[in-house]
Amino acid sequence: MADGRKIIATNRKASHTYFLEDRFEAGLVLTGTEIKAIRAGRVSLQQAYVQPRNDELWLVDAHIARYEYGNRINHEPTRPRKLLMHRRQINRLIDRVITRGYTIIPTLLYLKDGRAKVEIALARGKRKYDKREAMAKRDSERQMARAIRGRSREW
Repeated sequence: MADGRKIIATNRKASHTYFLEDRFEAGLVLTGTEIKAIRAGRVSLQQAYVQPRNDELWLVDAHIARYEYGNRINHEPTRPRKLLMHRRQINRLIDRVITRGYTIIPTLLYLKDGRAKVEIALARGKRKYDKREAMAKRDSERQMARAIRGRSREW
């Protein structure tokens, strides 16, 4: 939180499923009960993705739970939410999705200066063998760290 961000939700599964390349910050168009639910930490990005529609980017399937103290004007938990970015960035992202077959995935949702922001990443899907390689590498690093810790205790 050194840079003024309070992290609300992360999409940890995204780095396992995709190769994450470029990352961008985007604002969100929200209703009153949605921002209150976000501040309460009731958000999930696990199934979420970003979809281009009519030269705009939309966050789809992000689950923001209903606000507990909201009344009949409460929001729909999985409604599509418009992302706010510079036009040049939006055009570049849409171009990469259409021409090069990338996917746009939300990786992080946080509050910055009291406003909800989402970090999105251009992503390419991993094949099954890529996922196995990453898991094997992570396991070997964990074993090496464990062995180093074990030696330092013996001395």
